[in-house]
Parts: sequence; C-alpha cells; structure tokens
Amino acid sequence: MTEIRNLSDPVIRKIRSKSAIIPVGSLEQHGPHLPISTDSDIVTEVAKSLAKKCKMLLCPTIQYGVSFEHAPFVNFSIRDRTLQNYLVDLCVSLDQNNIRKIIILNGHHGNQNALRSISGKIARITNGKTKVFVFSYWRFMDREFDHAGFAETSLMLALTNKAKMKLARKGLSTQNMTIPQRQKISKLASKKFIKATKNGIWGDPTIASKKAGQEIFCEIIQNLSKTVSKLIH
Repeated sequence: MTEIRNLSDPVIRKIRSKSAIIPVGSLEQHGPHLPISTDSDIVTEVAKSLAKKCKMLLCPTIQYGVSFEHAPFVNFSIRDRTLQNYLVDLCVSLDQNNIRKIIILNGHHGNQNALRSISGKIARITNGKTKVFVFSYWRFMDREFDHAGFAETSLMLALTNKAKMKLARKGLSTQNMTIPQRQKISKLASKKFIKATKNGIWGDPTIASKKAGQEIFCEIIQNLSKTVSKLIH
C-alpha cells in the first residue's frame, strides 16, 4: 500500500499499476462511547488494508459525509450534490493523471445516494477510459450491521483506542421484529435517526469485543479484496 500524498511527482508517473482507492466517511454522533470520527476511522483502516493487499494507491479519506438524518444529534454534514461533485472532480483529476481504475470505498450509510451515479458520470466524462467502482465496506461481512452497536464498536476496539466502553449503552434492537417492521424502522432511521433509536445507537455495544472486531475486519478484507482484485487487474 502506498499513500499517494507521500509520493513525489516523478514516482507517481513511473508507477505501472495505476489504480487508486478513495475512502469516504462522515463526522456524526455514535453514542456516548464512540467519537464522531467513527465512520471515517473504520473506512480508513479498511482502505489501508485493501490498498496494501491489492497493491493500489491510497488517497486521503474524505471525512465529511451526508449525515443530516442524525439531527439534532451532532453531525457535520455536506449535501448529496456537494459530495458527488467533489468525488466526480477528484476522479476526473485522477484520470487526467493516468489513474484510471478507482475504488470509492464508503463508510457511511447516508452517503449512498450521493455515490449511486458516480460510476456512470465518470464513464461519460472520460469516454469510458476510467472505471469507477463503488462499495460500502459493511456489505462484505456476514452479519447485520448497526450504528455504534456490537459490530461497529467491536471494529473500533480492534482498530483504535478511542472506544470508551464504560459509557456504552444498549440501543435499538430489531431482533424480535418482523421483516416489515424492520423495513419500516430502517426507513424512519434514514430520515430521523433519533425517532427510530431514541438514544442514537442501533444495536448493543455493551457486548462488543476487540476479538470480535478483529474477526469482522478480517472477514471484510478477505471478501472485499477478492472482489476488487478481479476488477483492477
């Protein structure tokens, strides 16, 4: 893995494998036990491992995302169009520097609308020369994701020293809900997270562990790298 910001102009020009990964996170509330940087922290670590495993250039993480659904909880958000335009401009710039296979790795659920049409836009702008692939990392683990719950807190325990477990509190549980009930509460959460969860937590962080986080992380990297390797080589 090579962080692109640490390279000089001549070095970048000589690199044969011109593929890059752009991690995208958010700054938003994750309960009292996790920092607002949680999404950005996790996606950065996933991107680092993925870039190393697949021999890709690593771009700096975009830490601002679309998190308005978390109001009145803390969120430092940008609009869908702002994030989309930023990424389109960046991908075009990478194309102009002969980096023509790009992975956008998403770390926040609320970013998905902004990311949905980027691949097609870049294909049109570059006449098909540059290919952009968009993935949300949590779709590469074999378990239900959450927000500041078991999975996300376990990942933070494995990847950082920022989790304050003494402050962890149980949040919304969908375990006993029917599929229609889960769909309804998910739709509500995407618009008003506070109404769906009450305390801003989806899941149970009190049972999270570093070991579970390490297992989840390895699972994500293994599954994601298989997919990405087929696309960039």
